[in-house]
Amino acid sequence: MTPEELEAARDRIVPDVVADGLHVLFCGINPGLMRAATGHHFARPGNRFWPVLHASGFTPRLLKPSEQEELLGYGLGITNVVSRASARADELTADEYREGGLLLAGKVERLRPRWLAVAGVTAYRAAFGDRRAQIGPQERMIGATRIWALPNPSGLNAGWSLARMAEEFGRLRAAAFTEA
Repeated sequence: MTPEELEAARDRIVPDVVADGLHVLFCGINPGLMRAATGHHFARPGNRFWPVLHASGFTPRLLKPSEQEELLGYGLGITNVVSRASARADELTADEYREGGLLLAGKVERLRPRWLAVAGVTAYRAAFGDRRAQIGPQERMIGATRIWALPNPSGLNAGWSLARMAEEFGRLRAAAFTEA
C-alpha cells in the first residue's frame, strides 16, 4: 500500500463487527491507517490481535483480518473507542477518548454483550476516566455488561509477549464462556 493510499484512509470509517448479545465485544483504541485502508480491524502487520485470539482459544484457527466477520459465529465482535483513523494512537486527544467512551457505553447498552474487552488499559483509563485501572476485570459495568481491560496487542507493546498476552486473553475467555 502506498503512503498516499494510507493517508487517504484517514477519512474512512471502519465498520464495527457486532451483533446483539455477544459473549465478548473487543474494543480497539481507534483504526490505524492500515485498518482504515483495508476496512479490516487489527490489520497492520505485526499486530498480535489475531494470533493472540487464536492462541487463547477464542478461535479454533488463526483468522486473517479479512475474515473478521467469522468472529460473530464465535459470539465475538469488534469495535473501537474512537472512530477516527490515525497513524498512531498518540494523535488522539483527551476529548476524543472521553467522547468515544460515552459513545461506546451507548453502543454496549444497545448490544448487551456479556463482556466489553478494551484492548489497551491506557485507552480504557482515558475513555472512562479511571486512572487506576489495571489489566483484568474492572469494577465498572455498563448495564449488565462486565468490562475487562486487556493489554494492547500492538507490536509496539513490547512489555507483553504473545504468550503472556494469550494468557490474559485466555482468562477473559474462561470468564466469558463459563458464565450463565
